[in-house]
This record gives sequence, C-alpha cells and structure tokens, in this order.
Amino acid sequence: MVGLGPAGRDWLTPQAMAVLAAADDIVGYAPYVDRLPRNPRQQRHGSDNRAEAQRAEFALDLALRGRRVAVVSSGDPGVFAMASVVLEAAAGDERFADVPVDVVPGITAAQAVASQAGAPLGHDYVVLSLSDRLKPWEVIARRLEAAAAGDFAIAIYNPASASRRQQLADARELLLAHRDPGTPVVVGRAVGTSEQSVTVTTLDGLDPDQVDMQWLINVGSSQTRILRGGTVITPRRYPD
Repeated sequence: MVGLGPAGRDWLTPQAMAVLAAADDIVGYAPYVDRLPRNPRQQRHGSDNRAEAQRAEFALDLALRGRRVAVVSSGDPGVFAMASVVLEAAAGDERFADVPVDVVPGITAAQAVASQAGAPLGHDYVVLSLSDRLKPWEVIARRLEAAAAGDFAIAIYNPASASRRQQLADARELLLAHRDPGTPVVVGRAVGTSEQSVTVTTLDGLDPDQVDMQWLINVGSSQTRILRGGTVITPRRYPD
C-alpha cells in the first residue's frame, strides 16, 4: 500500500517513488491511478471508489501470482484509505497467508492543508471523518463532541458530498457548543494542485454550503490564534 500524498510528484516520499517504480501493477481508485505517469512495463487497474473490498482482493490475488503490486491511496494509506482494507482481506483469507504486505506512508491531507496556513495542528489534535457511509452519524457526533470537549484541534476529512449536505452544518453546531465562535478554522481544497484553495476563517464564519468532498478542514483549539499576516498557529505550550 503506497501513499501518494495530496497531489503530484513533489508530495511523494522517496520511498514511495522507489516502490512505485518497481511495481508490476498499480491498483487503486481510478483518479489516483491516473495521477501517476504511465510506464509501459506496468499494468494499471483503476476502479470505482466504492469497490474497496474487491480492489483489495484483486490486488492480493495478483501478488499471490507473483506480481509486485502497489495499491495506491491519496495521502497516507493508513488514514481513511486502503491499508486497513487490504490487511483485513489478507488476514481473513488463508490463500493470502504468505503474501507479504507492506505499508508505505504518505503526507496526509491534514498535514498538507495545515502546512499552507502555518501550524494549526501544532499541539494535540484529533482526525475525524464526517462520512457516514461506513459508520452511523451517532458515532461521528459522539466522537466530535468528545474531541471538542477535550479542547483538541480537529482535522475533519470528508466534510460534505453531493448527497451529504447536512453533516458539516450539524458538526459546526456541535463545535460551537464548546468553542468560541472566533476559533480559527483553516479550509483547504486540492492542496498541491493548480486548483489549490486555502482559506482562513472562523468557526462562526465557516459556510458549510461552500464545502465539498475535496475539502479538508482544520478547526483550532481554544489556544489557536491567527498571527500578523494571517499565519495560524496552535502553540505547543498549553497554559498552566
């Protein structure tokens, strides 16, 4: 499993580049596979984003037949991505008991967005996904409220999609119950691409209607502040 980072070669680690170059087969969500330059020696297998379990079994079957397979994920494969899916599939089927599976980390979307605004994740932070496709909203809301009550900075993945428009609005209200309305919020989209957009706003000013699946939101803690010039930091030292 290989993390591609948020976008482009500049965001790939040297380890990821070496593993990708050595692969016989590239397997993954089609837009992520399409990011990579074509290599006539390699076979490419793009699939729909909802076919994760089938993709994992397909990749393991290729490896079982002696192929060197790179299953690619945007960001880091262990963060809301394919690493857990492939490892679970490998452990659940005796056919794949002898297939070696390695995880090659990548720069996460949370890190990428944070870097463009300063250091909004400079202290303890929590990573949450608002997608209720694989877990119920009640679980998401409970975890979000616990993170807010604990005064963590929060990196929010999958904040909205074409069919999920209410979750971010509800999440904002949950956070406002524990955070000052002026809490800094960093909203990033397509970081590392020509379509990059990074905006610094506040929790009160966050507009859920402007956000889609490609956005990543970093919500500050009670200690997060905006410095002169617009740089956002969460100090490493917590007040006594």
